[in-house]
Amino acid sequence: MLPLDRPNGYFLELEPAADGRLERVATILLTNRECPLRCTMCDLWKNTIPFRTPRGAIPQQIRFALNRLPPTRVVKLYNSGNFFDPLAIPPDDHPAILRLLKHCRRLIVENHPRFCGARCLAFAERLAGTLEVAIGLETAHPDVLARLNKRMTLHDFRRATELLRSHEIDVRAFVLLQPPFLFGETAVQWAVRTVRFAFDCGAVCCSIIPTRGGDGLMRKLQREGWFRPPTLAQLESVVARCVDRVPGRVFVDLWDIRNLLRPKPSPQCRTASATLPIGDGCPGCIACGPPRIARLRHWNLHQTLE
Repeated sequence: MLPLDRPNGYFLELEPAADGRLERVATILLTNRECPLRCTMCDLWKNTIPFRTPRGAIPQQIRFALNRLPPTRVVKLYNSGNFFDPLAIPPDDHPAILRLLKHCRRLIVENHPRFCGARCLAFAERLAGTLEVAIGLETAHPDVLARLNKRMTLHDFRRATELLRSHEIDVRAFVLLQPPFLFGETAVQWAVRTVRFAFDCGAVCCSIIPTRGGDGLMRKLQREGWFRPPTLAQLESVVARCVDRVPGRVFVDLWDIRNLLRPKPSPQCRTASATLPIGDGCPGCIACGPPRIARLRHWNLHQTLE
């Protein structure tokens, strides 16, 4: 059983703001009730509990993390699900959460379109700073989106984004690279199309996530030929096609990024000298991987490619 008096994790990271200035962000990974949606590719349930989150647990977790992190005015509260799901984050805890974040200039939370309603708008109205809602768009491919069991359509995403933006709430979108049922160059193209769709709907930034395959269902899909883990070269290609072609910030999720690397040097390896897009070069191996990952870290911080 996960402890409920402290978060699953907390750390400080740097992220460029809309004006390009680097901001310190306190990221807190909350422990709460499992998301009820159970998307096909999701493995975040491992960090949740199977029952309703007790009242008082979430403010206690936030306080625990903030007391141990350097002061910052930007906070991410990621909870492996939906911040405005009342079974995950009790609404009775909202006043205490708002008091803890009274110093906060910007708060970023995760949420599904179906929970972007009155509770979300009321919270944003009482928040001292501005609210940004991160929504898992995943893919703009309508058939694949339906097969991911997201329980939303592209219209749902657009409608939720328009609602939030009309109340001066920013939106960031999570975009999957090579989800189940998409492969190779087609997967790269759809990731780029999804980023563009998110910005067309009004998102202010996008985060590209290489689809992970460690969950039981994902392993089953991989055995059946419906899923292949993406490569580092595919990830670089998506970034290269977004440079100067989208109106907002694009980040790359580098969590467990080394899992994309092939354990032995590839015969096609050109170390770190290849310019983007990678094309037919090394897909990403242990030899060229570290400098290429460093290049992506530089992109995240400065939105420019070395």
